[in-house]
Amino acid sequence: MVSADHVYNSEKISKFINYVMIRGQKETARGIVYGALESIKEKAKVEDPMEVFDTALKNTGPLMEVRSRRVGGANYQIPREVRPERRNYLSMKWIVEAARGKKGAPMASKLAEEIMLASKNEGEAVKKRENTHKMAEANKAFAHFAW
Repeated sequence: MVSADHVYNSEKISKFINYVMIRGQKETARGIVYGALESIKEKAKVEDPMEVFDTALKNTGPLMEVRSRRVGGANYQIPREVRPERRNYLSMKWIVEAARGKKGAPMASKLAEEIMLASKNEGEAVKKRENTHKMAEANKAFAHFAW
């Protein structure tokens, strides 16, 4: 279990810091995440950047995904519902990947930008969720293989 962070008293932020962290450099990751949240506070002119962060997580979390399953010598992409823990994991992972994919700015500002875009239902992470949903929709015919 992850303990809540000290600034926002949120377990979600602690988890997010861990997803941003590379090679065990937690203080660097903390600086990036807190910098991004401060930047959101200034740019979006909101009192609590946690609201924007929670909205971004909700907007990027997929409801359905496809899992590969071998049936009778053929591989089928079977649509499955996503558990809430996995939904959080995927949305955080996609936001961080989208921020890392951008070039030419400090990570904190790229992360802040991606979180703000995601809270408005825009950006790379939201696109990733849409693609995941499209895949699940396209493979709905194989749903009877799920058990």
